[in-house]
Amino acid sequence: MSKPILEVNNLRVSFKMYAGEVQAVRGVSFTLNKGEVLAIVGESGCGKSVTAQTIMRLIPTPPSYIKPGSSILFDGKHEITKLTESQMEHVRGEEMGMIFQDPMTSLNPTMTVGAQISEGIRKHQKVTKAEAMQRAADLLTLVGMSNAQERTRQYPHELSGGMRQRVMIALSLACNPKLLIADEPTTALDVTIQAQIIDLLREIQKKTDTSIILITHDLGVVAEMAHRVIVMYAGKVVERGTLNDIFYNPKHPYTWGLLRSVPRLDSDRNNDLESIPGTPPDLFAPPVGCAFAARCPYAMKICKEVDPEHFDVSAEHSSACWLMHPEAPKVEMPVQAGRGSHG
Repeated sequence: MSKPILEVNNLRVSFKMYAGEVQAVRGVSFTLNKGEVLAIVGESGCGKSVTAQTIMRLIPTPPSYIKPGSSILFDGKHEITKLTESQMEHVRGEEMGMIFQDPMTSLNPTMTVGAQISEGIRKHQKVTKAEAMQRAADLLTLVGMSNAQERTRQYPHELSGGMRQRVMIALSLACNPKLLIADEPTTALDVTIQAQIIDLLREIQKKTDTSIILITHDLGVVAEMAHRVIVMYAGKVVERGTLNDIFYNPKHPYTWGLLRSVPRLDSDRNNDLESIPGTPPDLFAPPVGCAFAARCPYAMKICKEVDPEHFDVSAEHSSACWLMHPEAPKVEMPVQAGRGSHG
């Protein structure tokens, strides 16, 4: 089997604030294989976007800093945590691309979309201005925009939200990156356009064999695209597995809660969706034990005293929960927690 395109090991990222240290990412580890779509899910503030932006080295330093012992190995040769900003500029854009949450604030309002796409192409590839602009038009065609030549001469405010998101995707693909990070790519779009963007990303991934990290809290999007899933809570990975593992055989109570909060067409409980009671912990002072213990209906004494390690369910599936310990009481997964969630 070929080596992973990305290996993240013990990633810890903190923010130095006036009131103290916010431990945003606390020991995250995962791998991404070539041509794979890996989804990172969790509620707002769990650290998924900070993880993604750290891989691209886009978080502001200061106030953020990557703690010693963290490792992000890209393509088997780039240790991202140790690259200078100059070195990172060659990797970013040329080998990595990113689709941001809000295209209106990510695109330059004073430049035409063609100029913005061609700028990155000319920076990383030895082409003329005319060749770069033609490549920009080709990319707009690839992402499903009609009249591509005309669109290159338009400004972001002249385009709809869905069209701006397509421009963002074209920008991220400008230099044929090996890794594409999509951070909430459908958040600001209506349902119809969301479906079009998901279909577009799937089609591009199949055509280019690009590896994708999908950051989202929308489990419907995950079900449509992902091969593997990482569930994050309070800056840590609490469960990881294949798409089927997470949707049909989840093992962590937090994952159960996420799945039970999703509306479903095949259930009569849609009028009574369940939420997870309580609030996430304060990452200025994370709890000693399991971060989810205060909100977990199955919490035991050890949960509040010792942070659990990952227990293996299978070769690709693990859960950081003391309920997985051989001596723990047997707890059945809540009825219909994930059954049919992506049907």
